[in-house]
Amino acid sequence: MLLWIALAAMTGLAALALLWPLTRRSDALTPRASDVAIYKDQLAEIDRDLERGLIARSEAQAARIEVSRRLIEADAGDRAEEGRQSSGEAATSRRRLAASIVLVVVPLVSLGVYSTIGAPSNPDQPLAARLQDNIENASVDELVARVEAKLAQNPEDGRGWELMAQIYLRQSRFEDAKQAFANAIRLLGSTADREANFGVATVAAADRMVTADAKAAFERALKLDPKDFRSAYFLGVAKEQDGDKQGAITAWQALMAANPEATEFLQREIARVGGKPEPAPEATGPGPSREDVAAAQAMTPEARGKMIQGMVSGLSERLKSQGGSPEEWVKLIKAYSVLGQADNARNALADARKALASSPEAVKQMDELSKALGL
Repeated sequence: MLLWIALAAMTGLAALALLWPLTRRSDALTPRASDVAIYKDQLAEIDRDLERGLIARSEAQAARIEVSRRLIEADAGDRAEEGRQSSGEAATSRRRLAASIVLVVVPLVSLGVYSTIGAPSNPDQPLAARLQDNIENASVDELVARVEAKLAQNPEDGRGWELMAQIYLRQSRFEDAKQAFANAIRLLGSTADREANFGVATVAAADRMVTADAKAAFERALKLDPKDFRSAYFLGVAKEQDGDKQGAITAWQALMAANPEATEFLQREIARVGGKPEPAPEATGPGPSREDVAAAQAMTPEARGKMIQGMVSGLSERLKSQGGSPEEWVKLIKAYSVLGQADNARNALADARKALASSPEAVKQMDELSKALGL
């Protein structure tokens, strides 16, 4: 008897909660107005993250497109809501009708739902069983939960940790990303890319402060690859945060010399700490000169697209004829994916599996890349 009294009380409260907004008229806009401000802040945040090197330019572009789409939808919703409020003379009668329906429907639906899935005699529906449902119907959070469940069963899966670290980073779960990258390094070994990724996640988790752990990771990355841009840049940031602004300027000038395509960004950073921006020296060795970069910037979008396609095609031909490392195959497959050439990405994936057939670990890496890119 007490159970039914409690259920009736909860149903009444639910009905009252639904009736309350129907009993008064709102003269203000819906929360979409605040959504517009939020999306504008997100666009500004993306630009700041891109300038600080926390995200790649391609990821920033994709994020801008998605946030801009949501901003347009929110703004359109604001205008539509204003129109509805100005012409809603019949709203009172509709609210009364809705209130009547709520009073009848809520108790009936509640009783039906309870008898179907809430009765004590019904079997449990544990999370593990629900995670086995069709993957096509799963949300992003459910897919993440599936991978996390698998990692809980097999915590020594280094590739799984590396994949989850990237997902956590995109979801701004920086502490989780930091731990996942640490697990990937522990299980798969240290590479320049993994160390730099761990460092970036650590900086993001510390609200853009280059901590001792992050600094050590960037130093390890540079020992493995002296040309790693992110590590060299953040070590310059570390000098700035330690009060050595001249050291930061010197580090960024050296980085600018080796990466002329990043001149504009690095000059802004030098100016930000009080230095005098100077033209970057010509880069030595193979790579684009300042004139090449300027010419590329002056190209039309069509011409620039052809140039990029030519570079990707050149990499493809070299890998087919001479072979290459798993990292180079990954770069080619991702390039095709970014260009929207899914068929070429699949063909490159097949070629990579053949070329790397003697390395089960490399083939496994290609399989995981295929799943991540939806190929």
